Amino acid sequence: MERIQHEVMQNSPEWYALLLETDGASETAAMLGLSKNITRTELLHAKHSGIAKEFSDFVQERILDHGHEVEALARPMAEEIIGEELYPQTWTYGKLRASTDGLTMDGTVAWEHKQWAKDLAASVARGELPDKHQPQCQQIMLVTGAEQVLFMVSDGTPENCVHMFVKPNAKWFDRIKAGWAIFHQDLDHYQPVEVIPAAVAAPVMALPALSIQVAIENGMMCLTDNIAIFGAYLKSFIAEFPEKPSNDQDVVNRKAACKTLQDAQDRLDAAEAQALGQIAPFDAMQRTKELYWALARTTRLAWEKDVEAAESKIKLGIVTKARTAYAEHMAALAKRIGHQMPGLPENFAVVIKGLRTTVSLQNAVDTELARCKIASNEVADRIQVNLTTLRELAADHDFLFADTAQIVLKESDDLTALVKLRISEHQAAEAKRLEDERAKIRAEEEAKAEAKIKAEQEAIQKQEAEQQKAMAVQVAQEIRAPGKSAEAEDTGGRGLKSHPVPAVAPVQTGNDPTTELAESLNLVRTFLDTRDMPTKTRNEARAILVEFVKFSIARKSQLKQVV
Repeated sequence: MERIQHEVMQNSPEWYALLLETDGASETAAMLGLSKNITRTELLHAKHSGIAKEFSDFVQERILDHGHEVEALARPMAEEIIGEELYPQTWTYGKLRASTDGLTMDGTVAWEHKQWAKDLAASVARGELPDKHQPQCQQIMLVTGAEQVLFMVSDGTPENCVHMFVKPNAKWFDRIKAGWAIFHQDLDHYQPVEVIPAAVAAPVMALPALSIQVAIENGMMCLTDNIAIFGAYLKSFIAEFPEKPSNDQDVVNRKAACKTLQDAQDRLDAAEAQALGQIAPFDAMQRTKELYWALARTTRLAWEKDVEAAESKIKLGIVTKARTAYAEHMAALAKRIGHQMPGLPENFAVVIKGLRTTVSLQNAVDTELARCKIASNEVADRIQVNLTTLRELAADHDFLFADTAQIVLKESDDLTALVKLRISEHQAAEAKRLEDERAKIRAEEEAKAEAKIKAEQEAIQKQEAEQQKAMAVQVAQEIRAPGKSAEAEDTGGRGLKSHPVPAVAPVQTGNDPTTELAESLNLVRTFLDTRDMPTKTRNEARAILVEFVKFSIARKSQLKQVV
């Protein structure tokens, strides 16, 4: 939609024609049920009938000559505050319209003037704009694109002039657009009803004056009264009313009749007291009086209950119908968004408090119903946006949002932040879990590898120990049973080949145990290879082998410690 400026003079025929096709800023308060002068029902009726009239304080004040004069006097003060000239302009934005008291040439500042009113002036002086004036200012900015509105209250004099600047409010913009949407839905289904003025009690014939006189004639006390006539009129008065009230007029008439019956009771009591004061025989009169007094009281009490029941029935019918309409609206919203709507409270019982006529009751309930529809539409739109956000951002993480029914009621930005936070925290927790599992697997594999290495080392050590033990046993056997070498010595070496004794390096302490053991093993091999040797040489070799065995046993212990 684009903003359009209309070159029409305000209050001209062309301007009034434009009113028929658009929704004015000065009508917005009435549309939202915030106007003190025009009800929403009256605005519906006016829009349906096509009466080209602004139903708000805006027109009611400005169409008066005095209003034009005060506005003209206040304009220079407004221009001085703003620092620019102001021009009355009419703009539209779609079906929305704003007829401003003034707008700057660049369209950034609008001016709205109200005649001096003590309460309004005091509120503006505090910087507080009453709700009934917010809709007009906000729609002016919505339609014209102005950045602010100078709201002024004055009588045209500097002494009585207060002002404040009103800034755009996105929530008011949404409320206004939603409100007009609901209003036009209601307008499409509007059925004109006769606007009946508040019922006034029909005039009734007053009961006759009641007189009871006591006199003495010829020595006899005589009682003169018209109580029978009074009773006849009382019965006739009661008979004129229907058995049960069925409409506003019956209710009002019956309320007035109850007052008349109460008056009948009071007059009967007064007449009785007067007769008693005359000290006369009035037994029959008193019994008659009691009869009619009871009749008046019984009838009055019954009728008062009838009035209360009739009013309750009317209220209940209006409220029940509104609640049904609201429930149907909520069901339609739930179907549209594919999600259950939350229970949004309505105040039908509150808004009708203190109201008596059908017209006032119906208007109050219709206005509250419109408010409820606007509020529920806003909630439904927010839920729909939030559901879309969830589908886009949390498609693979729906298990994180078991509380969807609650969180979709959040503001869209808050929900987006919440979704991203939950997913981020879940991903971080999942990454940590996977890393912990990998670390656990690595630790288990390392433990297994260490255990395997340790087992292999123990097996090698065991094998070497067994080999060393076997070698020591063999060497010991060789020493105890020298074999052929001794035999050769005894025969003097006949027929035996003599071999030189190998040089034996002394065992060095402090060397690497493995190297020393290898050298000792080589020594053993050399000894075994040179078994044919002189006795002296063999004895020397035997001593060396003994030392080797001792050395091997000692180095075996040291080797274990090193490994």
